[in-house]
Amino acid sequence: MIKTNVTVWNEFRHEKNDPLVRSVYPEGIHAAIAAGIAADDLEIRLASLDEPDHGLPDAVIASTDVLIWWGHAVHHEVRDDIVAKLHRRVLEGMGLIVLHSGHFSKIFRAVTGTSCSLKWREAGEKERLWTVAPTHPITQGIGDYFELPHEEMYGERFDIPEDGKPIFLGWFEGGNVFRSGITFERGYGKVFYFQPGHESHPTYRDPNVLRVIGNAVRWAKPVFFRELGGVRYPALEELRSAAH
Repeated sequence: MIKTNVTVWNEFRHEKNDPLVRSVYPEGIHAAIAAGIAADDLEIRLASLDEPDHGLPDAVIASTDVLIWWGHAVHHEVRDDIVAKLHRRVLEGMGLIVLHSGHFSKIFRAVTGTSCSLKWREAGEKERLWTVAPTHPITQGIGDYFELPHEEMYGERFDIPEDGKPIFLGWFEGGNVFRSGITFERGYGKVFYFQPGHESHPTYRDPNVLRVIGNAVRWAKPVFFRELGGVRYPALEELRSAAH
């Protein structure tokens, strides 16, 4: 079996500095995600902001098939040179899954080219996520909808490119709606944004959320990697009218 190499990246700051978050994710959000999606076909490593090179040295980037990204409070601390390398790797074929407040991350704004702004409200209200693309690989096993008892509200308008394809639509108890699961293709890479995952709620222990992330990893894994750049390409037929 050829395994998919998955890197789960997390700021890993809230868990160290906030007792409530630490009580929900004592080992870190990234560790909870890794444990929740663990399977025989996945080789999972963890990485976080305060490691050397943010846990993403060249060797890790080059060997990652799918990168899962959770960030929130310190997007500005992520080095621009590492973001540029990740962006290039996505264009070359690496899958990228961006979670919750990662919508404002440098890497998501790089692949979308937009502000990624939205409305938000932190009230711990119920969210119902409707499947609007029932044949998509990421939605398999979910059914018509699933509910989370407490989540941070993200609401429209979500400033993302028009080519994003919604596969989940979220409705919040307070009345707002949101494109809670959206796919993109960038270069040879596949990108998935998934909204649930506020740090003070045990969202990444919910079986439906974990199923979606696991499905997304398998959907986003590269078909191949191809370096960027113009390629001088020979003619397949005789050039009878070519100028000399």
